[in-house]
Amino acid sequence: MSKQHKVTLYQERVYAALQQIPEGRITTYAALSKALDSSPRAVGGALRVNPFAPEIPCHRCIASTGFVGGYKGDWEKAPSGQNQESKLQLLKDEGVLFDAGGFLIDKSQLWDEFDSSKLK
Repeated sequence: MSKQHKVTLYQERVYAALQQIPEGRITTYAALSKALDSSPRAVGGALRVNPFAPEIPCHRCIASTGFVGGYKGDWEKAPSGQNQESKLQLLKDEGVLFDAGGFLIDKSQLWDEFDSSKLK
């Protein structure tokens, strides 16, 4: 991230939730927002500016349709296509695969077992 970003209390909660997602599993913006009593758009806004990626694994959050979605602020393909390709590679390295259209192949990898008591 080129400019310094001050992390808000809400973003801290989102990033804490992301850290609960096990490697090799993914969640959706909707499931994450439900755990936070928030909205998918607000979650997406926090993920878009995550200065700690990929250590805080925002790549483990996809659209509820099963579509891979965006990464580092770019939905689908940036002009270079680099961000979505990076997200797909990070997930592939964890054993989470997508078809040629960008949709999750194994829906059993979806995860929503957040411990909300740790997100207050």
